Amino acid sequence: MKITVDPGSCVSSGQCVLLAPATFDQSEDDGTVVLLAAEPPPGEEEAVRQAELTCPAAAIRLSATA
Repeated sequence: MKITVDPGSCVSSGQCVLLAPATFDQSEDDGTVVLLAAEPPPGEEEAVRQAELTCPAAAIRLSATA
């Protein structure tokens, strides 16, 4: 799975960081999402899916990789 984020849409809720801390972080400047890995680390795939579903701004997008 490939992960993309839109920091411009992010409302800084931090749910993604709580759910998948090896994949997401928050900017120290404004709290918006920072993508740490374009693909989730082993074992964090389900947490990343939950982060996408939980994001109140729909700032996280997942797509299949070939």
